[in-house]
Amino acid sequence: MAYTPIALVSSSRQVTLVAKLILIGIPAFLVISVAAVLIYAQVVTRSGPTQPIAFSHIPHVQADKAGADCTFCHRNVAKGAAATVPSVEQCMFCHKVVGEQSKVPTAAIKDVQNAWVNKQVIDWVRVHRMPDHVRFLHQPHILAGFDCATCHGDVGSKKQVAQERILNMGDCVGCHRANGAPTECTICHK
Repeated sequence: MAYTPIALVSSSRQVTLVAKLILIGIPAFLVISVAAVLIYAQVVTRSGPTQPIAFSHIPHVQADKAGADCTFCHRNVAKGAAATVPSVEQCMFCHKVVGEQSKVPTAAIKDVQNAWVNKQVIDWVRVHRMPDHVRFLHQPHILAGFDCATCHGDVGSKKQVAQERILNMGDCVGCHRANGAPTECTICHK
């Protein structure tokens, strides 16, 4: 039986361990990295969910059309926890007239008007959602002067709204640091 020094056995075990880490670790790192990039790309480039009515912000927001400010429709944004989606009644504030003037209202306007006549709600599909353990309030961001496009992108130029930013903890903390906002955990976490 050949004598093998303990240092040599220990060294060969370390080499084997390092080799296994390299063989497993590098592919695992690459898979995780590619997955992260694909997830990020999906969030940033996707077209957004299909809504029950083909709603476009373009005619509502652009100045050469209605020129409405975000807070005109999302009325709770500056005073409550959520921005809120307008009710059918609120849509009808304008669409009792807008659409009728053109004599040929769009299909989307007809859908809103029909929902109003039939006393139906429009079940819009939520686009932006924070995890349940996060307490996000629009109010302090609006009162601090942030434009809605900071997080939501230029929705006024899009036919369909999609999530523009990742809106994860790193994104929020980075923005808070860059703007001198508090970063204590209890500010955003329940």
